[in-house]
Amino acid sequence: MTDAPPPPPPPQRRAWWRQLSYRRLARLPLTMMLASLLAGLGIVQLSFQLINTAYRSVSWSHQTGKAQVRIQGLERDVQVLQDAEASANTPEYLRELARCQGFVGVDERIVVSPDAPESPGENCKALRLP
Repeated sequence: MTDAPPPPPPPQRRAWWRQLSYRRLARLPLTMMLASLLAGLGIVQLSFQLINTAYRSVSWSHQTGKAQVRIQGLERDVQVLQDAEASANTPEYLRELARCQGFVGVDERIVVSPDAPESPGENCKALRLP
């Protein structure tokens, strides 16, 4: 046997809350205030982003509706122009144009009313194209 003293006991682990010093505890309220301030700013920013997103969604829907109505009108105008272009060179359309300008067919008889005006007006209504 030896006369050496027994080895020291291993250091005990203290709980984390026991390891806090007084200085750390003194800084805790300041840290909590900063964390609360940052959380408040985050909430304000999130609220602003949500409101902004809702506003942009509503305005985008409104503008999309207006654009779709305008597109439908333009598609209708394109269809009218395509129909007019397709019928511009048909014999029926050319015959109708000649009749509107006062021309008469070969086998037709001209009948003039005694009450007819001196300057005749337009025989046909003009079709306005878009």
